[in-house]
Amino acid sequence: MLDRLRRWAPIAFGAVLFSSVADVAHADEINSGDTAWMLTSSALVLLMTLPGLALFYGGLVRGRNVLSVFMQCLISAGMAGLVWVLVGYSLAFGEGNQFIGDFSMLGLNGITADSVSGTIPTYVFVVFQGMFAIITPALMLGAFAERMKFSAYLAFITIWLLVVYAPLAHMVWGGGLISSWGAVDFAGGLVVHMSSGFSALAAAIFIGKRRGYGTHAMPPHNLPFTVIGAALLWVGWFGFNAGSELAADGVAGLAFLTTNTATATAVLVWVAIEWFRHGKPTVLGGATAAVAGLVAITPACANVTPIGAMGVGAGAAILCYLAVAILKPKMGYDDSLDVFGVHGIGGAWGAIAVALLGSGATLMVQLQSVIFTAIFAPVMTVIILFVLKLFMGSLSVDEEEEAEGLDLSLHSENAYSE
Repeated sequence: MLDRLRRWAPIAFGAVLFSSVADVAHADEINSGDTAWMLTSSALVLLMTLPGLALFYGGLVRGRNVLSVFMQCLISAGMAGLVWVLVGYSLAFGEGNQFIGDFSMLGLNGITADSVSGTIPTYVFVVFQGMFAIITPALMLGAFAERMKFSAYLAFITIWLLVVYAPLAHMVWGGGLISSWGAVDFAGGLVVHMSSGFSALAAAIFIGKRRGYGTHAMPPHNLPFTVIGAALLWVGWFGFNAGSELAADGVAGLAFLTTNTATATAVLVWVAIEWFRHGKPTVLGGATAAVAGLVAITPACANVTPIGAMGVGAGAAILCYLAVAILKPKMGYDDSLDVFGVHGIGGAWGAIAVALLGSGATLMVQLQSVIFTAIFAPVMTVIILFVLKLFMGSLSVDEEEEAEGLDLSLHSENAYSE
């Protein structure tokens, strides 16, 4: 028996060593299945902005401003798509320091078609992350819709992408400060939704209210647009969340399932609250609830079970409803399309829910990351807006332009010819 062990031990050791080396080598090889999934996910995330977010927000504003919303979404895709390649990716994922990357990959310097990140081409990783950079600034437009100058909006989101989004992406996903704490943000509860939600609130307050807010009714002009937009967001979010695994595997499958489960729960709970409070459920409430559920499950989708996802969705419906229906009227701020109430509150709840209903993070660490983001994003936003106001003057349109509508006054177009 001992002789037999002596003969086979070197062979077994060699097999194990060869297997380990093969696994390491395989980790640096492109997997066609993972690559195909990530290309699909990238397209799904772009679908969230165009046409998803454009329709969702466009239906919520008054008819004379719908094209301005479409244009703001379009320009976000154009601006961020270019800036991300030139400098944004390097600032987010360059080595840098604890707070921001460096300029080592300006213009994607050093990256080629042969470059590999995990099991996908680095170019695919760049484009997937670029889609996040496109939608995040666009999310903010809902807070100051119908009153911000287009030139001011373009300048604001360009600077914001570089000094708020890119640093947060580096701190969470690029090996920076927040990741060193051990915080979990699988697909962007902090980086995307809290950053945009809290920044949007600061911008809405800084820019000021719409004329007539609180005294004149400002109902959505096209709820079918909003519902179609919400549906497209729901579909696109599978690429957003499940795609963040960067592979077509079991974790991606879990993220896909928990995303749908949390969203479905949020819709049911929100509608039930409306039904109980007002006697009738609304399609606007259902569409808003879907987005709230999607937002909340984003940071937690790979760290909770499907049952845990139900808790995330239910919590999102309750907390976001309270923020939209009670907190906003009580505080009096004009967050036009409830960006803070849905994305800010929903993102914060989802980040905390990782520890409460999932695994992989402690409550104190998650709270610390939430508090940091809730301070960093709006403070930097106010600084950006203050500097822009010094150079550009008023950031909002004048009374006549607002009354005429931004479609005509800023773009010389009309969505409805009649």
